[in-house]
Amino acid sequence: MFARRIAVIGTGYVGLTTGACLASLGHTVVCADVDAAKIDRLRQGSVDILEPGLPELVVEGLAAGRLSFVLGAPAALAGPAGPAEVVFLCVPTPMGVGGVADLNAVQAVAEEVRELLAPGCVIVNKSTVPVGTAARIREVIGREDVWVVSNPEFLREGSAVHDFLNPDRIVVGCDAQDAAERVAALYSRLGAPTVLTDAASAEMVKYAANCFLAMKLSYVNSLAELCERLGADIGDVTEGMGYDQRIGQAFLAPGPGWGGSCLPKDTEAMLQVADGADFEFRLLRATIETNNRQRLRMVDKIRTAVTGSRTGSLSRVRLGLLGLTFKAGTDDLRDSPSLAVAALLRQAGAELVGYDPAVPAGSTAAALADVEVVADAQEAAKGAEALVLLTEWPEFRSLDWASLGAVVAGRTVVDTRNLLDADVLRRAGFTVHRLGRR
Repeated sequence: MFARRIAVIGTGYVGLTTGACLASLGHTVVCADVDAAKIDRLRQGSVDILEPGLPELVVEGLAAGRLSFVLGAPAALAGPAGPAEVVFLCVPTPMGVGGVADLNAVQAVAEEVRELLAPGCVIVNKSTVPVGTAARIREVIGREDVWVVSNPEFLREGSAVHDFLNPDRIVVGCDAQDAAERVAALYSRLGAPTVLTDAASAEMVKYAANCFLAMKLSYVNSLAELCERLGADIGDVTEGMGYDQRIGQAFLAPGPGWGGSCLPKDTEAMLQVADGADFEFRLLRATIETNNRQRLRMVDKIRTAVTGSRTGSLSRVRLGLLGLTFKAGTDDLRDSPSLAVAALLRQAGAELVGYDPAVPAGSTAAALADVEVVADAQEAAKGAEALVLLTEWPEFRSLDWASLGAVVAGRTVVDTRNLLDADVLRRAGFTVHRLGRR
């Protein structure tokens, strides 16, 4: 493997993981960000992101001299080892007006660095971007000696380092075969299957994969509701489905809906792409509508469990929420289905107290405006008419339910993740409501 001089622009989940992991593979990597305080912390080996293995990789890269951090993209292009040969764009592409991906940050960086790129340099779009973005960025750069490559990331928050170093596949797209091969070679030590294609197809792969996963989740949530109505058990149903190799076990767990930083914006962006191509993507639209309905269904389930009626009042009913992040293993609250359900409960008049292992007590983050965040599950349970499990943190399985039962006002648990052992809770005197279970 040839070691390359690499610049990574952006040090969020994708950028920092990409930079640290590429440095661990032997490349010399300079990561840039516009946040001076963040750069200072990273230079000291302090990582703000809750991501297993990432702090260790950053410290290791700094100590080996293969990883460094600078303020601003221009400084990253002229690294201490020489001009960058490959530049990764890992800046945010949030959902814009109408669901369109906002490419302002990507375009701004391209405009900022276009005159500073070394001849023969390759720009890599690592951020999730709509089909056609590589061609658009090449026009912005306007240089015949620089190519733009699409190399989408497939990283899951909470296991990003593992996913990067143990990929299912590497996808690289460019209309210039040589540029695509140069980027693919960066990952040669990983031994993963590599798909070399054109830029548009590579960009499409990421959206296609995420939209498929969203459809699978909406499907299993609908199945769980149907199981409840027919007296079937979703656990047995998905086990029977999952052994079919054409389906697999992954993404077959019902829950309060899907969310996070990727699936909501990527499904909406795909709809916009389809609309632009004059294609009515009905299946994807139904996937999103099903997900929105799932959150309302969780509120109905909680309302029924607490009041005995789908039309019962939750006004001034105290509820203890277990889990606030969009999934276990991360501190990310962006588009969290847990918080979406919490907002609907608050609209219904409920008083919400929540605990999450990754969210500090007393947090005043805007996303938590509907919830009083406390330091532990015991505090969340005090005086609660019901406990509602919303995020699948494994430690919730080992809670002392007898102790919680001594402080709650009502012994009702709504487990929206089917995480808990219902027999253990019943022995502690709780009534348990789950999704799609007998």
